[in-house]
Amino acid sequence: MTRLQLVEQIRNRKSYLIVGLDTDITKIPKHLLSAPDPVFEFNKQIIDATKDHCVGYKINTAFYEALGMPGWQAMEKTAAYIPATHFRIADAKRGDIGNTSSQYAKAFFEALPFDAITVAPYMGADSVLPFLEYKDKWTIVLGLTSNTGARDFELQKAGEELLYEKVLRTAAGWGTADQLMFVVGATQASEFTNIRAITPNHFYLVPGVGAQGGSLKEISEKAMNKEVGLLVNASRAIIYASGNEDFAEKAKQIAAGYQQEMAGYL
Repeated sequence: MTRLQLVEQIRNRKSYLIVGLDTDITKIPKHLLSAPDPVFEFNKQIIDATKDHCVGYKINTAFYEALGMPGWQAMEKTAAYIPATHFRIADAKRGDIGNTSSQYAKAFFEALPFDAITVAPYMGADSVLPFLEYKDKWTIVLGLTSNTGARDFELQKAGEELLYEKVLRTAAGWGTADQLMFVVGATQASEFTNIRAITPNHFYLVPGVGAQGGSLKEISEKAMNKEVGLLVNASRAIIYASGNEDFAEKAKQIAAGYQQEMAGYL
């Protein structure tokens, strides 16, 4: 999906919501456990219920890998089921020496139909560049994350700037704003003005709204640019809105609420 197509989807749907399919088999409604593939059945119903209110889905691969081969198969089926009109993110946080990253890129961009993958930049340019070789695919670099451990490294001084600032400045030079995004946690709202100054044209994938307490209003006011430049992810708040047979309808209601709020900021 190109930047132009992504922006068009955001404008058309009046939404920059990403629904996180961090599907934990221990948390899905019990009546689904008798299905041949409970995880896929859950995801399928969530997608059907929310697709009119979001522009994409983020699959956190850990929840699928933990189940072995059945989990990987559920992830494959889920990725294929997401409509081609929607942005498909593999939240895999890969990043290794060049030949290994090339294989990760092949796995998620060729064997699987993802539009984007999250990557960790700690090992530097040669661990990220293989992902950037793919046309109309996106590499989403970890920038400033929402977890408490961000203080251990990301918010430490690295010379005259903070380490996360150095990561943003450096990684922005590895590609263009048409192929690079950054992960910026919603709980780091106080830093958004500074982050936008460093990377004025890039899109941000913003987790941490909903269950983690990030403010959609504050993020939108501080970080939106002329092409919106935001993809705000909500996972648990949507997909686990109900643990009963009405889970999909409740998910739809929550997603619609986010979309309506977002429409007011656009």
